Amino acid sequence: MGMTMTQKILAAHAGLPSVSAGQLIEADLDLVLGNDITSPVAIHEIGKMNVEGVFHKDKIALVMDHFAPNKDIKSAEHCKCVREFACKNDITNYFDVGEMGIEHALLPEKGLTVAGDVIIGADSHTCTYGALGAFSTGVGSTDMAAGMATGKAWFKVPSAIQFHLTGKLSPKVSGKDVILHIIGMIGVDGALYQSMEFTGHGVGELSMDDRFTISNMAIEAGGKNGIFPVDEKTLAYEKEHGAAEGVIFEADPDAEYEKTYEINLSEIKPTVSFPHLPENAKTFDEIPEIRIDQVVIGSCTNGRISDLRSAAAILKGRHVAEGMRCIVIPATNRIYLEALKEGLIETFIQAGAVVSTPTCGPCLGGYMGILAAGERCVSTTNRNFVGRMGDTTSEIYLASPATAAASAIAGVIADPSSY
Repeated sequence: MGMTMTQKILAAHAGLPSVSAGQLIEADLDLVLGNDITSPVAIHEIGKMNVEGVFHKDKIALVMDHFAPNKDIKSAEHCKCVREFACKNDITNYFDVGEMGIEHALLPEKGLTVAGDVIIGADSHTCTYGALGAFSTGVGSTDMAAGMATGKAWFKVPSAIQFHLTGKLSPKVSGKDVILHIIGMIGVDGALYQSMEFTGHGVGELSMDDRFTISNMAIEAGGKNGIFPVDEKTLAYEKEHGAAEGVIFEADPDAEYEKTYEINLSEIKPTVSFPHLPENAKTFDEIPEIRIDQVVIGSCTNGRISDLRSAAAILKGRHVAEGMRCIVIPATNRIYLEALKEGLIETFIQAGAVVSTPTCGPCLGGYMGILAAGERCVSTTNRNFVGRMGDTTSEIYLASPATAAASAIAGVIADPSSY
C-alpha cells in the first residue's frame, strides 16, 4: 500500500523506507517553535535534563507574540525568562517586540518553514505550515523541551482524510469560509488524529494566504495536521521569502485514505461559525439578525495582507456602526508596513477602527479586546469556545475578514456579498 504525503515526510525523517498509520516512530526535527506562554514551561523542563544547551541554535524559533508587548507583570516575567534563555543559548531566531509578529504568520514570512520539513511547536496552530507542503503539528511544552534538547520527537503516524478540491472561489469568499464549511461538515472531531490532505485542481485556485488559513484550522477539526501539495505558488512564495530549497513529497497514487470528501469551491458561500464550537457553521440563508458589540480582524488565521485588503475594500468610504468596537491587528510588522504603504491603515482609522501592533491578544482572551458579560464579537480568529475571549457569557462568531468588516459596518452579522 502506498503512502500519503504526510507519511512520506515522516518516513524520510525517521530514516525508514516506509511507514504506516498507527506506527510509532522517532523523527528528526527541522524546527522547534515556542512562544511567550509555552516556552517558559519548556525552558524549566530542559533545565532538569542532563543536556548542554540545545540541539541546534538555528533550528529553534522563539516568538514573543501572545501577551507581548507585555500586558502585565506575569507576562513580562515570561518574556524575560525566554529572552534570557535565547541569549544564553545564542538562539538565532528569537523574535521580540519590534521584530516579532504572530508566530504562524511570521515564520513563513522569515523563510523558516520549508516544504518537506518536520516542524513541531508548543502551540496548537503550528499546523499552519502544511500550506507549504511541510508536516507541522502542535505539541505540549514538555515535548518542545525534548525537541530543543535532542532535535527529535516521537510520533504515531496518522491515517489520512483526503479533501479533493474542484472549482474556484466566488468573490468575497475566502479560505476561511472553506475551512469553516469543512469543519461544519465533519465536526470538531471529524479528523481526530488524522492528516487532512488537500488535493485536486481546486488547490491551484487558492492563494497561499487561503492555504495558510485552511491549514491553520485543521486542528479545529481534530486533525493532526493539514497539508497541501507543493506547486508553483508554493515555490514562488518560498523564493520571495528567502526560504531554503525544500524537499517536495507527493502522495503515492495508491495512498490509503480513510475517507475522501469532494469540495466544490464554487459552491462555498460566506460562512459564520456560531458559539460555542467551530462546527456550528451557518450560511446567511440560516442567519437571523444578530446584533454585535465588537469585531476583531487579525490573528494567525487571518492577519495577512490579503485579509487586510479584503476588509479595507469593504470599509473604505464607510464607517463602523455606532457603538461598534472594530480592532484590526496586522499579523507582522512587515504586513503592518505594507498595509501602511497601501493606505489600508488610513482606511481603517477613517472607518472608526483601531489598529494594533502585532499580537495574539484578544484571540485567547489576553488583552486588546476582551469581552464583557453578554457581549458578542465577530472575529477572524480560530476558536469560539466558552470564555475564549472574555466573560463566559460572551459569544464569539468566527468569520472571514470580509464578513467581519461588513458586520462592523452593519452592527449585525452581515453578508459581505451586499457590500
